[in-house]
Amino acid sequence: MSLDFITEPTRHVPVIHHTDVLVVGSGPGGLAAALAAARAGVQVCMVERFGCYGGNITVVGVEGLAWYRHEATIEANGIGREFEDRAKAMGAAVPESQSLSYELDSEGFKLVADRLVEDAGIHGMMHRTFVAPVMEGDRIAGIIVESKAGREAILAKVVIDATGDADVAVRCGAPAPKTPSEHMQAASVMFHLAGVNKAEFMAEVKADPQTYKDWSTGEWTVETDGKEDDMFSPFLKKPFAKAIEEGIIPKHLTTIAGTWGAMHDTGELTYMNLVHLAGIDGTDPDSMTRGEVEGRKQAMLAIEALRHFMPGCKGVRLRNFGMTIGIRDTRKIDAIYNMTEADVRHQGRFEDTIGIYPEFIDGYGILIIPTTGRYMHIPYRSMLPKGIKGLLVAGRAIGGDMVAHAATRNMACCAVAGQGAGVAAAQAVKSNCDVDMVDMDAVQRELIRQGVRIQ
Repeated sequence: MSLDFITEPTRHVPVIHHTDVLVVGSGPGGLAAALAAARAGVQVCMVERFGCYGGNITVVGVEGLAWYRHEATIEANGIGREFEDRAKAMGAAVPESQSLSYELDSEGFKLVADRLVEDAGIHGMMHRTFVAPVMEGDRIAGIIVESKAGREAILAKVVIDATGDADVAVRCGAPAPKTPSEHMQAASVMFHLAGVNKAEFMAEVKADPQTYKDWSTGEWTVETDGKEDDMFSPFLKKPFAKAIEEGIIPKHLTTIAGTWGAMHDTGELTYMNLVHLAGIDGTDPDSMTRGEVEGRKQAMLAIEALRHFMPGCKGVRLRNFGMTIGIRDTRKIDAIYNMTEADVRHQGRFEDTIGIYPEFIDGYGILIIPTTGRYMHIPYRSMLPKGIKGLLVAGRAIGGDMVAHAATRNMACCAVAGQGAGVAAAQAVKSNCDVDMVDMDAVQRELIRQGVRIQ
């Protein structure tokens, strides 16, 4: 007879580490938070479930950190810009195809992140998965992790949830609504190619240049503000439409389309963002399993289409997939302040700003590229979950509505939020106060000292 549940026996969990600030997750937001807190002078531990730091950059293979950047774009700089600069200095970046930014090499950035963590004196703990918070009433006092070593506890004065899905906040009991699966931004399986004839490929790109208005393909419509419509985009759709006509791709797979990042002299075509999977819930492992398998199938169909219908790609082959599926959208905390569509469209300004972000919106059928110098503030309150003490949330799960999320989910903005969270966490430790009571003047001064533009 099957049971609906089992009862686990009480366990004694060893405490393996104490720290001032504990960061859970090492994507752009978590890595920036850990670096910022350490540079502000406190002890920092960073927990990561995979075998490398970098999250979306290294694990998923999203190499375009700042592909929105143009001549008039105004940014926060800080640690997010440092990711680019350090990658360039270490030979792990190349010029990006559609902007004035550099595309980060997903493999090389693993080494960049290692160096950053080591230089900052952060206690890194890879291969450990967060499973539960350690609570003292309504205050988080640490986390429980599981790994090959079993179940262990890590205690901290302040915890930063940089899981992307607000996993820590939710398990603490903080409200964190999840976008309904039918409205979630599509998930993607990223991949990289080898064996491309660069001269032939680029000749075709120049002969038939695509623009952002070509993103509106009939399967989806992308809203711009007009200025984007004639701007170059490394967009691929026609080879896949031809493949459907010829029966290489099934007729129902009309959403295979998207962008490439960089065409290397070595014949590598990287950061292939072509597979878009609707309805994949990044908090449901069964859903993610389906997405991983289906995404790889669609990627191979896309490669076959390129072999037949894209000049320079006759000998193309798969170089690698990302280590896991890329998730854009799940939970967002109900924060002390939730950012709004008006904030990201109309240059929101806040007294508790911890950094700025250009007017870049990408998601839910909207694409606004920051070419005119407009920008918004990121408010500290959007990282404060309601009802839980000692906890900050950084990265794409900060509080905001759907259109706000289409801006703040982007990796460079996650780094802005992460750096702000890290500095605030350090200030809370030094002042022996809760994160919702920190001296914002002191936080902002330290952010400026760390090279962040906050206004």
